[in-house]
Amino acid sequence: MTDAPLTLFDLAPGKTLLGRYEILASHRQGGMSAALRVRDNEEGLEREMQVFPAALLENAGQAGEFAEILTTWQSIDSPAVNRVREVVAGNDGSLYMVTDLPPGASLRSWLNENGPMEPERVVRLGLGLLAGLEAIHRRGLVHGDIKPHTIHLDCAGAGDAMGEECAVLVDGGITPGLWSAKHLGDRTALIGTPFYAPMEQFGGDSPTVQSDVYNLATVLFELVTGVLPWKGKSFIEIFQAKLDKQPPSMRGRAPQVEVPAELERAIAGGLMGDHRDRYASADLFRRELAAVAVEL
Repeated sequence: MTDAPLTLFDLAPGKTLLGRYEILASHRQGGMSAALRVRDNEEGLEREMQVFPAALLENAGQAGEFAEILTTWQSIDSPAVNRVREVVAGNDGSLYMVTDLPPGASLRSWLNENGPMEPERVVRLGLGLLAGLEAIHRRGLVHGDIKPHTIHLDCAGAGDAMGEECAVLVDGGITPGLWSAKHLGDRTALIGTPFYAPMEQFGGDSPTVQSDVYNLATVLFELVTGVLPWKGKSFIEIFQAKLDKQPPSMRGRAPQVEVPAELERAIAGGLMGDHRDRYASADLFRRELAAVAVEL
């Protein structure tokens, strides 16, 4: 591998990276990386490659630490978590992460095109995603930035044999992993996305199992109502809205949408402002949703 820093020319279609991955096209918008659709010429399969530029990290040592953190995600084997296949730190300080090609489109695209989702389908989707979160948390990892952009929905299928939606978490561990590699400490600026982050992260706490639960509960609230739980567009407005430890009612935020009371209660359990009042694990959240599924 060359020590020369990557250029835009190196990421053009037709170029080959790491000696085996032929670039086919840009794939999706990555917050900190260039996300490319590539062909693995050794296995004959299409993959996604995220290229993190050297400028994102201070030196090759930090790139190596970041790669080590992301490599742990190769051990996660769940249909609801996009599979990490290879992570390589470049000599120039850049980093390459190869994953399965995320299916379908992002949940954000789906919401923008379709609006609120039927409650029964929200429950099925939530059950699948919570099973994926359990697989992540069993490995001692956290996703750190769950939101509609980091969930892909495969609308080509009607769900798996268990009736759960074909939804996949992508970009797991990237945001907290980068923060850790840069040695920015356990208490930091906000890690994640303010609209989906719990109150403790506004105070600088690192992502946890319960912040993942809160992230996903916020997504499910938005899915079933078509709106976020809290009003506000700016960082300050969202911060002030989240000072209330009780989540707002779905009827108050979306009076035109009918949501079963048992589903609203289950989602609210993941949205409590004080983490001590929130589900302690993805498993507990999943059990509550499973009970709702029986009632619907």
